[in-house]
Amino acid sequence: MEPQKLKNMFGSRISLWGGGIDAQHVLPFANPSQIKDHVRANLEIFKPGGGYVFNNVHNIQVSVPPENIVALYDAAYDFGFYN
Repeated sequence: MEPQKLKNMFGSRISLWGGGIDAQHVLPFANPSQIKDHVRANLEIFKPGGGYVFNNVHNIQVSVPPENIVALYDAAYDFGFYN
């Protein structure tokens, strides 16, 4: 699903839960720097106006490198707070 399209269509009417990262294509295969960039980009889309809860949505699969999981949550911590 397209994050910007979801935010545009539903973001003012419902809370969005998840979508912090593409758990199928990005989380298992990208490097930690790419993970942080992806999370930051999604947060920049979903956060404005409130109503967003960061979450991975799906289970983290066994093939995901541990450093990618750490990068995922580090990025959420670094970029995910509302001011």
